[in-house]
Amino acid sequence: MKFLKLIRYKNLLMLAFMQVLFRYAFLKQQNIPLALNDWQYGLLVLSTVLLAAAGYVINNIYDVATDNINKPEDVVIGKGISETAGYNIYIGLNITGVAIGFLLSNMILKPGFASLFILIASLLYFYATTLKQIMILGNLVVAILLAVSVLIIGVFDLFPVTNSENQAQMASLFSILTDYALFAFMVNFIREIIKDIEDVNGDYNQGMNTLPIAIGINRAAKIALGFAIIPFISCLLYINTYFIKHGLFVAAFYAFAFVLAPLLYFIVKIFSAKSKKDFHHLSTVLKLILFFGILSILVINLNIKYNA
Repeated sequence: MKFLKLIRYKNLLMLAFMQVLFRYAFLKQQNIPLALNDWQYGLLVLSTVLLAAAGYVINNIYDVATDNINKPEDVVIGKGISETAGYNIYIGLNITGVAIGFLLSNMILKPGFASLFILIASLLYFYATTLKQIMILGNLVVAILLAVSVLIIGVFDLFPVTNSENQAQMASLFSILTDYALFAFMVNFIREIIKDIEDVNGDYNQGMNTLPIAIGINRAAKIALGFAIIPFISCLLYINTYFIKHGLFVAAFYAFAFVLAPLLYFIVKIFSAKSKKDFHHLSTVLKLILFFGILSILVINLNIKYNA
């Protein structure tokens, strides 16, 4: 149980679910060749999950002092798992994740793709040790890495089998993945700001320079509110352009009910948010928005299938 808490297994399950969903509820439903067979795609998911787990481990190691103030019940290092054991777990997860990525890249005759796994592992390390202490930059890195976990699907499954005959179709599919990656980036970026507000006391005591420490909680909340308006308007335009105009009314209803409505709820509730509990609630709301937003790819495909 301590190990599962150390690697934040619920977040890892969500990451794996997201990647499996895009593969089998989206790409597999298109009349296109895919570069990876099922077990190779499983390796891609496993490698991504292992690197993310390593990121959580190193983050927990460096966050012990902060978490003892912000979330003492979540502290694992020093309470069941020693710091040395934590580093060993981190190294093992990273080596395995990068090795699988290297193996997979060579399987599809794209050895250069292995550098992507090394880059992800490096960014997660520098985030935990340095970048998270820099205002906004740490938030951006985490949000970008989540977006990359969506784009990597297209890089490995679409790009290697793209040719002059199917280039337009592949570009269209990669564009859809990019739309979802941007959505994931925006929502997770806002959530990282909210989490910084939630953890402001522990971060301040550790000398970190997060956004709420630098400009205050109220101003940071207003900035989060401003950023939240961007995905709200973007999703509204997206629903009108791609769902309603193409008769995908079930997908449109789903997006209104499970993405736009919660986003609007977040925008309204952040005005009155004051306590740590309030911001924790808003962070959970954003996590659900992200989950239901990703799940919409399944709803869209079912809507297209049964409309046809």
